[in-house]
Amino acid sequence: MRHQDLGFDYARYKRLLAEAVDEPKRLALIELLIEERAMDRLAAQRAAEREALTAMTVARVVAGSRR
Repeated sequence: MRHQDLGFDYARYKRLLAEAVDEPKRLALIELLIEERAMDRLAAQRAAEREALTAMTVARVVAGSRR
C-alpha cells in the first residue's frame, strides 16, 4: 500500500476524477492538481526559510552569550 501524504485528500481527488467525464473537466482537474502542488511547495519553502532564520537567530544568541 502506498504511503499517503498528510495533506493529500485522496477521497476528494478520487471524487473529482470520477466527475471528470469530459475534456474541460479533466483539464480543470489537472490545473487544480498543479495549482495545489505549487501551493504545497511554496508552503514547504516558507517553512524551510523560517527554520533557517530560527537557526541563525539561535546561533547568534549562543555566540553572543559566549563573549
